[in-house]
Amino acid sequence: MKKCLFHFFSLLTFTFFCISLQAQDQDDNSSLVQFSGITITADSLNPVPYAKIFDVCSHRGTTSDINGYFSFVAHQHDTVVFTALGFKPVSFIIPDTITKQRYSLIQLMSADTLTLAAAFIFPWPTLEDFKRAFVETKIPDDDLEIARKNLLAADIRMRAEEYPMDANMNYRNYIDNQTSKLYYYGQIQPYNIFNPFAWAKFIKAWKDGKFKSQKERLK
Repeated sequence: MKKCLFHFFSLLTFTFFCISLQAQDQDDNSSLVQFSGITITADSLNPVPYAKIFDVCSHRGTTSDINGYFSFVAHQHDTVVFTALGFKPVSFIIPDTITKQRYSLIQLMSADTLTLAAAFIFPWPTLEDFKRAFVETKIPDDDLEIARKNLLAADIRMRAEEYPMDANMNYRNYIDNQTSKLYYYGQIQPYNIFNPFAWAKFIKAWKDGKFKSQKERLK
């Protein structure tokens, strides 16, 4: 008799346990929600792509696409955390008063401004390298210095014509003339009448009396 009663109560306990598990499973299924939405910026309402959406309760989540859209399965009353690079984290609790098994959300995310410490970048590793570079660095010529050198070179050429030309100078003059002919091949070469250096040479020779006849020079 006692053995029959023991089996009866064991069977009754197992039945109640199965009913409880079934009811709990039905309650869990009824609380499931297809949680969907988009993540956008709070100031300009632009999509926030690749935001991380994490369910703290179920330890599941997803990532929003390039348009900020996301969707995954969660439960009612779960806490969902939204994080994205350059934005402040935001948490949201799914309401437990939902009558349907889907819920949509437009999540606004505020920009997070980070203040970084100042960084100083030097092109030289040590102070000695800086001093050496400061002393040995060759500063390029400015426009005024370039013009001065050009005028100096022109003056040297004018003065050189007053002295007899050696073999090297004759060769250089010949090459310059041939180069000028090839450069203006098929074209009309410019006349020296428009050459300011030729005019300067003529005026200097006239002042020096090079155009006077030999008799006038003897006087």
